[in-house]
Amino acid sequence: MSDPSSTTSPRSSPISAEDADAQAFDGAQDILRAWGAGLRPDPDLTVSEWADRHRKLSSRASAEPGQYRTVRTPYMGEIMDRLSPGDPTQRVVFMKAAQVGATEAGNNWIGFAIHQAPGPMLAVQPTVELAKRNSRQRIDPLIEESPELRERIKPARSRDAGNTMLSKEFAGGILIMTGANSAVGLRSTPARYIFLDEVDAYPASADEEGDPVTLAEARSLTFAHRRKVFLVSTPTIRGLSRIEREFEASDQRRYHVPCPHCGHVQWLKFERLRWDKGQPDTAEYHCEGCDAAIAEHHKTAMLAAGEWRATAESEDPGTVGYHLSALYSPVGWLGWTRIARAHEAARGSDEALRAFRNTVLGETWMETGEAPDWQRLADRREAWAPGTVPEKGLFLTAGADVQKDRIEVDVWAWGRGLESWLVDHIVIEGGPGDPDCWQTLTDLLVRTWAHERGQHLTIARFAIDSGFETSAVYAWARQVGFAQVAPVKGLEGFNRASPVTGPTYVDATIGGKRLRRGARLWSVATSTFKAETYRFLRQDRPTPEEITAGASFPPGTVHLPSWADAEWLKQLTAEQLVTVKSRRGFTKLEWQKLRERNEALDCRVYARAAAWIAGADRWSEARWADLEDQLGVAKANETDTGQGAAPRAQGRTAPRRRTMRSSYMG
Repeated sequence: MSDPSSTTSPRSSPISAEDADAQAFDGAQDILRAWGAGLRPDPDLTVSEWADRHRKLSSRASAEPGQYRTVRTPYMGEIMDRLSPGDPTQRVVFMKAAQVGATEAGNNWIGFAIHQAPGPMLAVQPTVELAKRNSRQRIDPLIEESPELRERIKPARSRDAGNTMLSKEFAGGILIMTGANSAVGLRSTPARYIFLDEVDAYPASADEEGDPVTLAEARSLTFAHRRKVFLVSTPTIRGLSRIEREFEASDQRRYHVPCPHCGHVQWLKFERLRWDKGQPDTAEYHCEGCDAAIAEHHKTAMLAAGEWRATAESEDPGTVGYHLSALYSPVGWLGWTRIARAHEAARGSDEALRAFRNTVLGETWMETGEAPDWQRLADRREAWAPGTVPEKGLFLTAGADVQKDRIEVDVWAWGRGLESWLVDHIVIEGGPGDPDCWQTLTDLLVRTWAHERGQHLTIARFAIDSGFETSAVYAWARQVGFAQVAPVKGLEGFNRASPVTGPTYVDATIGGKRLRRGARLWSVATSTFKAETYRFLRQDRPTPEEITAGASFPPGTVHLPSWADAEWLKQLTAEQLVTVKSRRGFTKLEWQKLRERNEALDCRVYARAAAWIAGADRWSEARWADLEDQLGVAKANETDTGQGAAPRAQGRTAPRRRTMRSSYMG
């Protein structure tokens, strides 16, 4: 057998002296090239120039994948460049509509910072969950599609790479992503760059530690004049909108474009978009100089020739503010015809008009918040017996307000379009210190209310205020179970992202023993549901003659029974929304009592929150149809409205079988 050591494998074969010299030379050349590259500074680019050179849009995150081009959204050029290190601006405020390219501009800034001017960066979304989603859908494609970024951030699968869902490390800096609902995330590290996205959807307080924007901006103060803060959002409600408050304190820049006919320079206003009544496809913009009609195809040239102009003096010279509506959206995105069509569709619905104003015009919505006249509500009352559910009511919720000497409960029925009927008003004497009071409340959970079609309904969701005697409320809810009962906590302010959040697990004291995560608590933006209730109460209704002819009530209509007395009606209209000035001089909206007792309004808000928790705001057409079928409502309606149908028999229909798909039908 031959000695293995006497043979030389190809992998271990010796190389010639000439080859060794060549390899050494090549290695020295590589070292010199790397050393030379280290001596050369990065190109002195602005954010927009960097994006045009290095940014690639992924098909995962963009409807127009490929090389990023600022010329597609020329109005974003100045905004991005204000975020460049060479510009003295410290804070950039952008109040905008949807679909104008703001998110991609913010991502360009992130990419620029990683590649050109590394430093610690904090990117904040409304919630931690949204931050994770943004990381997967936006930030990961940003890195993967740009070689300059990919070589600076190691793959997430590599060991100790510093690349996680909410943290991206790179030479000279780190990108931390978090939610405005996490105080820990907001105070995690000092940051030179802060990107605050959709600030109007932030909660009023981060874990009850203060305003999220203030907490986040405090992380940049150590960087003095080198810091950059970018606040972006579609606005919400006037007086409460963070982005509007910041914009009004800035120099309020508007994008001015020239008329293709007369050259008059102007910023685009919705009232100058005109179309024939009922024909949104005829929409054209009319110049405020010559009043000539401007067709959509002129927009590309107008945007290219446009410029930002300040319309006010900034309270802070280090802050610049920009406003942009969807009227500027590039051709092929949200066109003038679609805007006109959206406005036509929104007419008659305050909710739809509010969404249009916020997301299309990029402007705040003014909540009237004026309390309806209780006497007018009394005149509108309808006749049905206490404890009975009118025909179109499809499920029940209840709201309970805990007082020192009693618990008041209102039971509401809900139908399609969130049309609602007051079914019962119950006052349980004794208060939270009386065991009998809680037993009576427990009995309500299994009680049934007769539906006009013969079925019997139980309460689908029961929301109870935990603001007073919190421990007693938690103990009772834990005893009866959280499947049906939802302890709620009212929060001030409006919440656009979601009027109800949760449940969150909170500590509870039960029988003197503290239980960690012992209760499930839902947080309710009470202002949202109060404004909605008053809006629904003020809606115009069809006349008796129109109802007889087959007209239906508008969505959201609140039906009140004849047995609702004057005191209850006064409690329902006991508050109004007023505008007050804060200590900083900014205006804000605040609900104030017109009278001391407001239990009916509170119970209504909690019952409405219970309907939201049950999912009524998100149910499909099939779900509503299924509920109607179970109660026999759909079949009855078809009989009533069918052509040539026989008149409905008087009295109640025979009860159907008691086997029901919905757990809250008895």
